[in-house]
Order: sequence, then C-alpha cells, then structure tokens
Amino acid sequence: MSTKAKNEWLEWIKAILIALVLAFLLRNFFFATSIVEGASMDPTLENGERVVFNKIVYHLDEPDRNDIVIIERPAKNYVKRVIGEPGDQVEVKNHELYINGEKQAQDYLDNQSIQATRDYGPVEVPEDHYFVMGDNRAVSKDSRNGLGLIKESEIVGRTELVIFPFEEMGRTQ
Repeated sequence: MSTKAKNEWLEWIKAILIALVLAFLLRNFFFATSIVEGASMDPTLENGERVVFNKIVYHLDEPDRNDIVIIERPAKNYVKRVIGEPGDQVEVKNHELYINGEKQAQDYLDNQSIQATRDYGPVEVPEDHYFVMGDNRAVSKDSRNGLGLIKESEIVGRTELVIFPFEEMGRTQ
C-alpha cells in the first residue's frame, strides 16, 4: 500500500472518530430526544411524536412561561408547558387562566381544551419551583393533579422541535 493510500485511510479514520466524538458530546450534553406519551399535550404535541430537547439551555438561563419542558422523574419523563414561574400566583376560574391576577391568552389551546380547564387555586409558586400544565387540560397529569409543583432541578430541557413523524417535523414553541 502506498503512502498516499495510507494517508487517505488515516484521514478517513480521523474524520469518523471526530464525528463520533462530536455526536457523543452533542447527545450527552446538548441535545437529546424524547417520545411524547399520551394525549396530555394535544393539540400541540401528539402521542408517539419524537421531540428533540435542548439540555443546555437551562444551565445558561431559567425556564420561561410557555416553554414546553421535559421533566425528569424517577419513573418516567413528562412533557409539559410552564405556566407559573417562581413567585407567581396561578389561578383558573371560569375556564380562564390568571397569572398574578391577569387573564392570560392561551393561543396554543383550542376552545375544547379551554372549556375543559376546571377551576383551580389560587396557588403561590415557591422559589426554585414551577407550575406546569398539559395543553389537553381534561386528561393532563400536571401541577394541578399528580405531579405537583416542579423543582427547577427536575426540568432537564426545553423541547425544540418534532422530528418524527416526518410530516409533523418542525418547532414546538
């Protein structure tokens, strides 16, 4: 084998190793995927959709209202929308969401989901916690029932886009 052929093989091996290291770093420290389980985020996200979530964003900043986040719990991960931030007062009355006494527009919900939102609260969100809800308010296990208030440390990322099924590919926010 000639020196030129050996050099070409070495370059290919080096390129493949660099690609594998980059893929490992991106997967473990920056981005990951999760599968939406159940109907709690309908109509925004549907059962079985695979989403990419950003794992580093909340090391640099804090979750914002309306972010769709991945919540890590021992039994499973949950995909929910941030409704209340630390210090907020959250209340639902007459199917309307109020944050700190101000009625909130919920453009991401259809009328059926709004009408399914039962009265709740008011509840004060403590420091280092978040109040989350699913977009399908009739069936969602969230801060109102079952999940409780979410510790900031349990939020492991923000969903960025749907990658499967392909016809649904795109941003989630």
